[in-house]
Amino acid sequence: MIPIDKVENIVSRFNELESILAKPDLKKDEFVSNSKEYSNLNEIISYAKNYLKVLEDLKSTKNILEDKSTDKEFYEMAEKELKDLKEQEEECVKRLKVFLLPKDEADEKNAIIEIRAGTGGMEAALFAADLFNMYQKVAVLNGWKVEIINLSNSEGGGYKEIIASIVGRNVFSKLKFESGVHRVQRVPDTETQGRIHTSAATVAVLPEAEEVDVKINDADLRIDVFRSSGPGGQSVNTTDSAVRVTHIPSGIVVSQQDEKSQHKNKAKALKILRSKLYDLQRSEQESERAKARKSQIGTGDRSERIRTYNFPQGRVTDHRINMTLYKLTDFLAGDAFKELSDAIQIQFQEEQLENLKI
Repeated sequence: MIPIDKVENIVSRFNELESILAKPDLKKDEFVSNSKEYSNLNEIISYAKNYLKVLEDLKSTKNILEDKSTDKEFYEMAEKELKDLKEQEEECVKRLKVFLLPKDEADEKNAIIEIRAGTGGMEAALFAADLFNMYQKVAVLNGWKVEIINLSNSEGGGYKEIIASIVGRNVFSKLKFESGVHRVQRVPDTETQGRIHTSAATVAVLPEAEEVDVKINDADLRIDVFRSSGPGGQSVNTTDSAVRVTHIPSGIVVSQQDEKSQHKNKAKALKILRSKLYDLQRSEQESERAKARKSQIGTGDRSERIRTYNFPQGRVTDHRINMTLYKLTDFLAGDAFKELSDAIQIQFQEEQLENLKI
């Protein structure tokens, strides 16, 4: 059960926002803030209204069943009605509980994704490229925009490291469970004996922080400039355009050399640094909360093995929820990504619901 007053407050606030947004003289900032709240409530309002109606109908139906004068045919109809109403109530309660869960303030943010080749040499670098291509396809399906921030190619193809910004609606909420170690099992093209090799790549998904989220003091930064270099130390340009930013209090170091402009490289490096500091701050807060409960989904720790991609069997397995899809090709094409992602999200919500005090 959910207290009726909480649900009535949702309906009341929704109606109030409708009236506010209908005002012709509403200021722009008020319109933006109220529209956002209205949009959030709009996702749940039908369940809130239906929940209140179902409770009334349940009361009426129970009265009919308790009435000794109710004839047999009408009684049987009421019994069926009671069963249907209880199913509706259960669905409404589930949806409303999920809505009432504490919101992750970062869910609506854009994301910075970092993919690095791990154990496995050339094969790991190729796998890192496969993962990035997958996330690009997921981005296309969701209408997101991807911009590469930093790229380090591997000599045999693939990426030693790639960092990109992904911009769009609720990007972080859709990708945040991708952080961790991704393992691949397949036969490399160079393998003459047909043996399966195991390689890995690490993925880190950070909410893209804005200046209002993290304040960086210039006194806390050490900025070094150096000459950009390409593969094998080949000079890219003759000016000191590459930038390395060190955040002294945390020890976080970010290097950037993709742009020919020192100013642009510094701006990109600070963008990554800000997101890393924001992620560090969130991790510390989550660590405190985790002391009171055990999370089964995982912490997003970069060292935690979360998924295996097995090419010979055509399967992808997420170890956190013990779910296997025999749709590896579709998954890497982005088409089956949502199926697994939704399952992880649902289990995460169920864990949160167990700890929710209404």
